[in-house]
Amino acid sequence: MTRSKFIQTKKTVTLSKVHKSSSIKDEVQENIAEETPIALIYNGISHVVMMGSPSDLEDFAVGFSVTEGIVNDVSDIYSIEINCKDDGIELNIKISSECFVKLKEVRRNLTGRTGCGLCGAESLSQAMRIPKVEISNQNFHSKHILKALKNFSNDQKLQKKTGATHASAIFSDIGDLKIIREDVGRHIALDKLIGASLKNKICESDFVVTSSRASYEMVQKIAYFNLKLLVAISAPTGLAIRMADSLDITLIGFAREARYTIYSHNQRIIE
Repeated sequence: MTRSKFIQTKKTVTLSKVHKSSSIKDEVQENIAEETPIALIYNGISHVVMMGSPSDLEDFAVGFSVTEGIVNDVSDIYSIEINCKDDGIELNIKISSECFVKLKEVRRNLTGRTGCGLCGAESLSQAMRIPKVEISNQNFHSKHILKALKNFSNDQKLQKKTGATHASAIFSDIGDLKIIREDVGRHIALDKLIGASLKNKICESDFVVTSSRASYEMVQKIAYFNLKLLVAISAPTGLAIRMADSLDITLIGFAREARYTIYSHNQRIIE
């Protein structure tokens, strides 16, 4: 099966354009964002099915496996095999025997939905796991954050074509784009970004920009890499703010090209 079945599919659709005095219908060619079931299978046992965009799947497998604590390090992942089927995609991930034993002990049997970052955790402690972080004096210049925000909207190629995807990106401390990933699911976009980033060197001075609201899982995920700034285009949740505060992370919401709101550790932002 080819990737084109799922990615940037062109459809002929009938659009109804409603005006004050008339309704006009026209047939046009549009790029439609696809979402498909993606099954993550570890050492032959299905663990989770998520709905996402069928691109950058190896990045997703790596990012999800690490941030969900399934593996301790990328080196614990021996291979990733992508198997495309008529009803979805299987990611067959071979991990170390030690990690697989741990996974079976805390195994979750869940089906994820688009944009759902936490589905089926077996306990409150499992859901609210707190990464160990290092306290940092890292600062960020406001002008570089604003520069990143300006570039961010321009770099979302799939969103421009379809209008249906989220994006997460890593920027350098001076606001230059390093990596961006897009997906119909906001958490999956972040997992893909993290997976891609693990193939490259992540600097503590880097920061993450996301097109969605900032939920606590997103704060949780970037904390694993000791990054100190998360910038969200939409609002954060109360739990995300409290977690960011406890994890020494500066959390910004309602970010636009000319303004933003700082919700935690505002001392880190230099005007």
